Amino acid sequence: MNKLAIFISHPIQYQTPLYQKLSKKLNLVVFYYSKFGAEKYFDPQFKKEFKWDINLLEGYNYKFLKNYSLKPSFHFFGFINFGIFKEIFKNKFDAVLINSWSYFSDWLVIFACLLSKTKLLLRVESPYNQEILKPKWKLFIKKIIFGKILFPRVYAFLYIGEENRKFYKFYGVPDEKLFFAPYAVDNERFQKEYEKLKDKKEELRKELGIEKDTVVILFVGKLIHKKRPLDLLRAYKILFEDKELKEKISLVYVGEGALRKEIEDYIKKNNLKNVFLVGFKNQLEISKYYAMSDIFVLPSDVGETWGLVVNEAMNFRLPVIVSDLVGCGSDLVKHGENGYIFKTGNVEELAKYL
Repeated sequence: MNKLAIFISHPIQYQTPLYQKLSKKLNLVVFYYSKFGAEKYFDPQFKKEFKWDINLLEGYNYKFLKNYSLKPSFHFFGFINFGIFKEIFKNKFDAVLINSWSYFSDWLVIFACLLSKTKLLLRVESPYNQEILKPKWKLFIKKIIFGKILFPRVYAFLYIGEENRKFYKFYGVPDEKLFFAPYAVDNERFQKEYEKLKDKKEELRKELGIEKDTVVILFVGKLIHKKRPLDLLRAYKILFEDKELKEKISLVYVGEGALRKEIEDYIKKNNLKNVFLVGFKNQLEISKYYAMSDIFVLPSDVGETWGLVVNEAMNFRLPVIVSDLVGCGSDLVKHGENGYIFKTGNVEELAKYL
């Protein structure tokens, strides 16, 4: 197998390094449903217009497909790319890979592969620990659609971690069709940044006015309900009310989103000190916040199918605390060794581990 096509919604900073490496080993073409990410666009969750500051389109072959959606967006009908059929039938790929079934165009890829008898590879993120929380009637329907209709026709499943493997097993995928393809970030780039910044911790903290002996707790992500940033703030408040800890801790939020005002109001109402909301930081800026910190926390709820910011934090040798619904917890966090896993929403338990 040496001719592979990948169909995906838009250029993503975490995927580009993988595409570059794959291109050195086989004939790869990446087809994008849209130019989101490659051009400046408004992110409704970040609540700002931005463009990634690293090149997401170098080192591999790619093509943007025409999007016929009347309202291009990250909703199901936000990507409608009928050119998928032409590309799959014309190019006769050895295999086609998709990372999602969240969009209409993903299902066009699936149908095109079935009609053309092209091998279909799935590398979706869905974790088992979130799947089983869904209503029983919905699971019953999915058991029919996935377990009986779609999955038997998929050539191979590339699971990103343990919870994802269990998700596929739940829907009847046999072991011989499962292949481990772990989620990762550009470790080489981040480890170079760590080496460059590891001795500049005090200098980096001065930029925010943080004392050198302070324990810095870090959150990186959108300030939205799924990420539960207020849980971390409430846990910080518990620590802050301890007279011995009060002057020894700081909390840094890297990110933007709808909950920013609520966070600011909570800080003001409870007279919390040393909490810094630094806003959205692009890829070339993010490393210094990892480098200045001591503990990384991701308290997310359902929808956090992996949490690649945890991978980033671990490149900077940070211990990590994640909720039990964060998809990467089973793979990356050894409870009590390199971090802790707490019950989602349990602020007191989070405070204890902090």
